[in-house]
Amino acid sequence: MAAAPAPTSTTRAERKERTRQALLDAALELSSDRGLAGVSLREVARHAGIVPTAFYRHFASMEELGVTLTADTMRVLRRLLRDARRSPGPATARESLRILVREVRTHEPAFRFIARERHGGQPEVARTVTTELRLLAGELAADLARTPGLERWPFDDLEMVADLLVTAMLDVVLELLSVPRPGSAEECEVIARAEKQMRLILLGMAAWKPAHD
Repeated sequence: MAAAPAPTSTTRAERKERTRQALLDAALELSSDRGLAGVSLREVARHAGIVPTAFYRHFASMEELGVTLTADTMRVLRRLLRDARRSPGPATARESLRILVREVRTHEPAFRFIARERHGGQPEVARTVTTELRLLAGELAADLARTPGLERWPFDDLEMVADLLVTAMLDVVLELLSVPRPGSAEECEVIARAEKQMRLILLGMAAWKPAHD
């Protein structure tokens, strides 16, 4: 007697996820020299090895694909930085910077996409970048509010500090993307300067006298 066929639901789910990722990878590659606005849905589908109509099983439009790509990349970064701040031990700005450098180098095409689309291309993608940066700053401000010695700081002041740190991180991303070789002297200079900048921000916090209502 023939064996009963194995359930295929997991296989279908895995196949769907592979196709979804193939579409994201195709969009990254094709947009690298012309931006997402210059890439057609048909090109992405063909590059991913599917027919154009199958694209709509995964994304409603190219703009939605771009939003997903941005949100996925930033969501992973936010989670890793959140874990670094909440882990026992010296979860310092240095550790967050180390994670940032690692993620940029591991997912460089995705971060190049974010840097490129932030001030141009698809408006909804640019808005997603801004939203994700605000979420990152908001999470950081909430963590600062739980830091001993900062409990009584007005949240507006903590948000300003968080904005400064996130802006510094964004500058690091842009500088890393301009350094052609990971591990080079130029990259070490970028990291050392970023660490100094973040340390100066934190030192400035110690001298700041927040106003209380």
